[in-house]
Amino acid sequence: MPSTTAETPPQQDTGVSLSHGLKQRHLSMIALGGVIGAGLFVGSGAGIAAAGPSIVVAYVISGLLVMLVMRMLGEMSAAYPSSGSFSAHAERAIGPWAGFTAGWSFWVLLCTAVGLEGIGAAKIVTGWLPGTPEWAWVALFMVVFCGANLAAVKNFGEFEFWFAALKVGAITLFLVLGVLAVAGVLPGSDSPGASNLTDFLPNGSEGLVIGLLASVFAYGGMETVTIAAAESENPVRGVASAVRTAMWRIALFYIGSMAVIVTLVPWDSAAVVEKGPYVAALDELGIPGAGQLMNVVVLVALLSAMNANIYGSSRIAYSLVERGQGPKALGQVSGGVPRVAVLASSVFGFVCVVLSYWRPDDVFPWLLNMIGAVILVVWIFIAVSQLRLRGRLERETPEKLVVRMWAFPVLTWVALAGMVGIFVLMAREPDTRVQLYSTGGMTVVLACVGYGWQRVRGRE
Repeated sequence: MPSTTAETPPQQDTGVSLSHGLKQRHLSMIALGGVIGAGLFVGSGAGIAAAGPSIVVAYVISGLLVMLVMRMLGEMSAAYPSSGSFSAHAERAIGPWAGFTAGWSFWVLLCTAVGLEGIGAAKIVTGWLPGTPEWAWVALFMVVFCGANLAAVKNFGEFEFWFAALKVGAITLFLVLGVLAVAGVLPGSDSPGASNLTDFLPNGSEGLVIGLLASVFAYGGMETVTIAAAESENPVRGVASAVRTAMWRIALFYIGSMAVIVTLVPWDSAAVVEKGPYVAALDELGIPGAGQLMNVVVLVALLSAMNANIYGSSRIAYSLVERGQGPKALGQVSGGVPRVAVLASSVFGFVCVVLSYWRPDDVFPWLLNMIGAVILVVWIFIAVSQLRLRGRLERETPEKLVVRMWAFPVLTWVALAGMVGIFVLMAREPDTRVQLYSTGGMTVVLACVGYGWQRVRGRE
């Protein structure tokens, strides 16, 4: 059978074997659930410590970039709904090797993120219950969420809906309290004015670069909503709605909360890194018990992200297999759920149980280095795919352009230039250079395997 080329559509992942139990409200919350996790609540502390108040600028720059990426992805996903999302689009636009590389690299990213979030959640619980083993909590969380994802997809959607609703409610309340405190109208607290903003670039441009890189990786996870759309009641409408609301979510939850935090808390406060920026800000306001309450929210955020990432990784693996780009065993569906793919996608999370027992002190940074800049590789595939597919859509099926990329092709090229610029910045920084090289090596290996897989299948 001849191999699929960039000019012929890939074998379709229509989702006929998957259930369609997700509603629009589930999709909206899944879009938030996968992204409001460790990157925002915990990882932003390191960015603030490096960039100071200029972290707001870093989040604005990376926020604009991710808005463009989501718009491009939304255009393609509304036209071609698929649980393979950007992987299926890359195969259609560039070739099977591109779909293979984008899909399996994202699968590695999500599977690793599950372990990272499990470790982060366990650290919070062991802080409340000192003496309990961290690895045992990671194991418990993995059993719960692996089990939840083995059940019907509507149960996963309901689980994620309430998880994400709590996070959104908590951040909204945080923003309200923070704005009142900044304005000087919150009872029991005085407005700090601009006193914490005077040293805007405390570590110069190098600090801003570190903050920018931290903010880019905090946004990773929004892509999950386009994966989930294939199992919704109305995939096209679901993707279009989720993508169109991404802009205000980014502006409010990310940029807004960073602005409040650096206004309320001195950027060099040790609590920003040790307790996390949100807890540090609430402690600064002197609201009794607010810091510990935010710790509960952070825990829920991490668990929610675990849930969403197990889901996303299992569906991307299922789609790859459906398109002939993975072991056939992972494509088995039972009860509308690809249960073998769910188990395979949970394996690394269980490996983290062992790592937490064996190397509890350095496993977190090691895992971060391993996944490095995978999200940027995925974004580049999205941009290149959109450049190639847009013209084809306008010529052949213009009615499918329900969502359109702004100022095409200018903003697509601007986004690509921004991604390349971030790679250059990563190469300059010793702390991120290892991540860049790790990701580059993995991407090259996957591309070679994908090309070889394509050649072998072409001879079948």
